[in-house]
Amino acid sequence: MSEEEHTHHGDYVKIWGILVVLLVVSVVGPMAEIQWLTLATAFGIAVVKAYLVVVNFMHIGATPKFVPYLIVVSVLFMVLMFAGVAPDVMKSEGHHWEKPQWLADEAAHAAAQAAGDTGAHH
Repeated sequence: MSEEEHTHHGDYVKIWGILVVLLVVSVVGPMAEIQWLTLATAFGIAVVKAYLVVVNFMHIGATPKFVPYLIVVSVLFMVLMFAGVAPDVMKSEGHHWEKPQWLADEAAHAAAQAAGDTGAHH
């Protein structure tokens, strides 16, 4: 293999360093136990890191022009599916709706613990 095949893009190490710094921030941020800071570090930094990886390591700029449209359409269909099923899936009660037994057991166990009952059975 020639030397030319082993050369790396100069920004790879810089982008990797930025990703490592963002990883540290996203791990340390929630330790402050501030809800808005935790959400910002969990979601905001995740979006930035995903963008950096897609643009710099996946070479999304070298793809055919229709690929970004396919990605956008796929994400829209995913959001549409979630919006369509979320009202039913996220309900805890309703007409002809039965709570799964394991969920009912967890709720009863949590209520018993809140009431101070620390029975030996689980």
